[in-house]
Amino acid sequence: MTAITEVVVEADGGSRGNPGPAGYGAVVLDPVTGETLAERAEYIGVATNNVAEYKGLVAGLTAARELFPDAKVHVRMDSKLVVEQMSGRWKIKHPDMKPLAAEAARIFPARQVRYEWIPREKNKHADRLANEAMDAGKRGKQWEPSASSAALDVSAARNAARGAAAPAGPPGDAAAGAARARAALTGAASGTRTGARGDEGAPADGGLFSADVTVAARARASLAAATAERESAGSGDFEAEAGVLGHQHEAAVSGAGSTARTGGAAAPGWGAPDMGAPATFVLLRHGETALTPEKRFSGSGGSDPELSAAGTRQAEAVAAALSARGTIQEIVSSPLRRCRQTAETVAARLGLDVRVDEGLRETDFGAWEGLTFAEVRERYAEDLDAWLASPKAAPTGGGESFATTARRVSATRDRLTAAYAGRTVLLVTHVTPIKTLVRLALGAPPESLFRMELSAASLSAVAYYADGNASVRLLNDTSHLR
Repeated sequence: MTAITEVVVEADGGSRGNPGPAGYGAVVLDPVTGETLAERAEYIGVATNNVAEYKGLVAGLTAARELFPDAKVHVRMDSKLVVEQMSGRWKIKHPDMKPLAAEAARIFPARQVRYEWIPREKNKHADRLANEAMDAGKRGKQWEPSASSAALDVSAARNAARGAAAPAGPPGDAAAGAARARAALTGAASGTRTGARGDEGAPADGGLFSADVTVAARARASLAAATAERESAGSGDFEAEAGVLGHQHEAAVSGAGSTARTGGAAAPGWGAPDMGAPATFVLLRHGETALTPEKRFSGSGGSDPELSAAGTRQAEAVAAALSARGTIQEIVSSPLRRCRQTAETVAARLGLDVRVDEGLRETDFGAWEGLTFAEVRERYAEDLDAWLASPKAAPTGGGESFATTARRVSATRDRLTAAYAGRTVLLVTHVTPIKTLVRLALGAPPESLFRMELSAASLSAVAYYADGNASVRLLNDTSHLR
């Protein structure tokens, strides 16, 4: 068998409060069989999510170096921030991150390490370890490895490197299986590689690793069986990924078919094959402006108002809530000022950049801009009646109809779902675009726009799958933002 000189490190960290009680988890894996070679986890006291993630990376790299100092390391994390910063594509601005990033960079020569972002559901092993560490800290203890994932003996790896026979053991024995994997990684083992253990995380083939494909396939099958048995908590689907806040007041419609995207009847929500990780859009309406509490028309053709003091507080509150959740990987905003201000507040808290997309702007309400509904009724009664009766009717003075808005929003949706497949993206936008995205995902008629209420700084979410199905989650309680 060709010797394999690469290991996989998966790491994660979390904070219950951000900052709050925090912990990290890291695992070193055989890239072919998925066998667990080392596990690390620790409760680190009060810290932020990002600090915990970096400490998880340091622990994982350190464990890999103890076992295989000459191996190439494939780091897989669901933290876009850490992956991009350690890859050198993003600057490290936060003072708490700089020393941790420098420490991680010193463990292996840069030429030996490559970084890859993976969806959260593909990082379950490290995530589980981080949560175990935080749970232990809550009990006033430190994390200890379980008997089934016993600490690995570094001297065994050294013996394997010198050609010592890998220890035997009963099928599924973690220590023996890991020792066999270590021996193979150092080029000392021979024979088939079976009995894979560990959580989900073995990378797919595709030329990344030199290995016998048939053996790797058997190992992945074994890994899948073990994962199915051990991961009884669920598949990490949209409920986990898009559960942005722990609201008790929420309405969820999951697996609803989006006939607007497929052009016909959609497959049953839970009966469709696994189409991979969805593009998940967390939809955030901007914070209040001076016009919001007065319920005045405020579209893209008006005065472009800024956030009020209340709106600024709302943006800061939702930024803290999204930071605590830790699932947002990208931020895209409407070009209008109230959205950009809201997005920049969130981005500063999450350490992300803001991309502006013209397709997310609000409807142009023409001559109705700045007026209340009653004022429009008084001045433009016939035009208002026509607008309420048909999505093709535009507001007075060359405004934009809801049909035109829907075409723009749906084109933006298609473009962004293609660009951000498998990622969780915060879209900071307005009432009409958000209602339109929800309406299209549910396959609801245009008149449903008048039956939705959307509070300032409220959150909703839609996950888009490869087969055209969509799953909608509405989180419209903003009492915590007041």
